[in-house]
Amino acid sequence: MNALIYHNSRCSKSRATLAILEEKEIKFEVINYLEDAPTIEELKGLIVDLGIDARGLMRKGESEYKQNNLSDESLTEEELIDSMISNPILIERPIVRTDKGVVIGRPPENVLTII
Repeated sequence: MNALIYHNSRCSKSRATLAILEEKEIKFEVINYLEDAPTIEELKGLIVDLGIDARGLMRKGESEYKQNNLSDESLTEEELIDSMISNPILIERPIVRTDKGVVIGRPPENVLTII
């Protein structure tokens, strides 16, 4: 099995999820999404595969969320996605994709459902 993890090395949940993949001897590719942000198409695909809306993938506690008034309910999915592309720190993490599905590693044990 191969996995893809959208990872932030500063995040304890992301590091813990990565450790689970290593412990289970899962081959994986790491995408440091803060440096290599997903494309609009990739982000839309993750949202669909996770079964959530754009706001559900956003880190609402980030200063960028508040500074850009992203809590405004009148914002469209496209506007929210554009905000995450412009400010990848807004994307919830970690996100793991395998051939069995996609999960957000919060808690990190969520990854066990797709490996």
